[in-house]
Amino acid sequence: MPAMASLRMTTPRRLVLQALLRDPEQERYGLDLAIEAGLEPGTIYPILVAFEGAGWLSSRNEDEGDAREQGRPSRRYYRLTGAGVTAGREALAASSKRRAARPASGELAW
Repeated sequence: MPAMASLRMTTPRRLVLQALLRDPEQERYGLDLAIEAGLEPGTIYPILVAFEGAGWLSSRNEDEGDAREQGRPSRRYYRLTGAGVTAGREALAASSKRRAARPASGELAW
């Protein structure tokens, strides 16, 4: 398992992490997370790769039979690791503190 890494918390990463933390035990696939986070599907996959590379997520490919029965492409499922739940909650808390300490400029952060 890779060593836990710290990740810069961008707004899209915060949104994905919040979606994952709503039910940390549940396996989720990319499109499902993109919809819940309010992000374009192409945005979600680099975030999931970064989280997995940091050791925050584990993933697995869906059984081909399940997808074939439902007439769709197979999915890759992601789940927060135990350490990822802790690191994710800490990252969101630290990010919220930084955001609260910033003066409001009326401009978007990204």
